[in-house]
Amino acid sequence: MPKTEELSPEQGKQRLDKWLWAARFFKTRALAVEAIESGKIAVNDVRAKPSKAIGSGDMLSIRLGPYQHVVEVLGLSAKRGPAPQAQLLYRETEESIRMRAELSAEIKASRITNTLKGRPTKRDRRDLDKLKRGVW
Repeated sequence: MPKTEELSPEQGKQRLDKWLWAARFFKTRALAVEAIESGKIAVNDVRAKPSKAIGSGDMLSIRLGPYQHVVEVLGLSAKRGPAPQAQLLYRETEESIRMRAELSAEIKASRITNTLKGRPTKRDRRDLDKLKRGVW
């Protein structure tokens, strides 16, 4: 299995836009820069610029659509690798994971209730029952 080219400890900093791209939060660096400039990314609770140098231990707040990711930077990478290796570059906080799960459930619930027109079908009733029991 090919190893990703990691930065040495002497190079303990990396540009924020490059890191977001290497960690696979954004498909291109241009999209990462656009998100940073629009205020969707914060480093240690401070709005940042694309050239902001980040290192291990920094906390990032990343807003992707309706979801908010709060991650701790664990490592740096000089190039974009496969997703399993990219996930080793950060650790998401437990609270962030819980909040995203709750928001996802709310969005799913609103889709079910918003799509009902007239009498619910058998499938709609099953989905509503799952929602009421908390299976979703």
